[in-house]
Amino acid sequence: MGSAATATTRHRGAGRPWWLVERHLLVYRRSWSVFVADVTEPLLYLIAIGLGIGSLVGEVAGTGVPYARYLAPALLATSAMNSAMNEASQRVFMRIKLEKTYQTMITTPMTVRDIQFGEVSWAVLRGLATTAGFLVAATAMGLVRSPFALLAIPAAALVGFAFAACGLLVATLLRSWYDYLYLQLFMLPMFLFATTFFPLDRFPDAVRPVVQALPLYHAVTLLRQVCLGRIDQHAALSAGYLLLLGLAACALAAGRWRRMLQS
Repeated sequence: MGSAATATTRHRGAGRPWWLVERHLLVYRRSWSVFVADVTEPLLYLIAIGLGIGSLVGEVAGTGVPYARYLAPALLATSAMNSAMNEASQRVFMRIKLEKTYQTMITTPMTVRDIQFGEVSWAVLRGLATTAGFLVAATAMGLVRSPFALLAIPAAALVGFAFAACGLLVATLLRSWYDYLYLQLFMLPMFLFATTFFPLDRFPDAVRPVVQALPLYHAVTLLRQVCLGRIDQHAALSAGYLLLLGLAACALAAGRWRRMLQS
């Protein structure tokens, strides 16, 4: 009887992170415009730069790929990154400091670990919703043609997981809204230089290792190879990098969350 009760308790506890996901779904069901904005921003970049400037650039040297098709997967990766990172850092910080949401939750059967897993799951779902919308739009524009593009959804989920985990860690380090500007000082240059707009070989040799160390570089590499149907060992290396980054960030964030919510 004791073993059966313990197993039942564990089984019920396994679903607790989804309570938080359900809570966010109820909160956001009337804020669908947020999702529209998340899809619209990368589409505007794609139209303005990919189709506009791309008509002047033609094919990307050394790839034989039109510039708009080259840019679309990178914006897809950026979209997954921004959705997950913003949800897991900025909005989580608001729930910690202003709404005191989590301080209330830990008075229920939910644990700190449940909250952490729930927030990562929600951020991944947010990223998937955004990337799915962008992927449909890019496909309708004729910019995604490879059948391997179906793998873009699980690839985007992996990107979302890595950046959501990093976002949870960042949220515990922020002291005020002003600190969020320091995060943007890292995110914006990474967006501009992580081979989003031009290939790695355009950088000087001394700069390439720095670019290759950026998380977004690996997100762009993975999504670009999948969407273009040119998958090689670099896709596996980038997937491994993102997985390890997410797991490491989750482990580092776990202790800080326990101290923060149980103090």
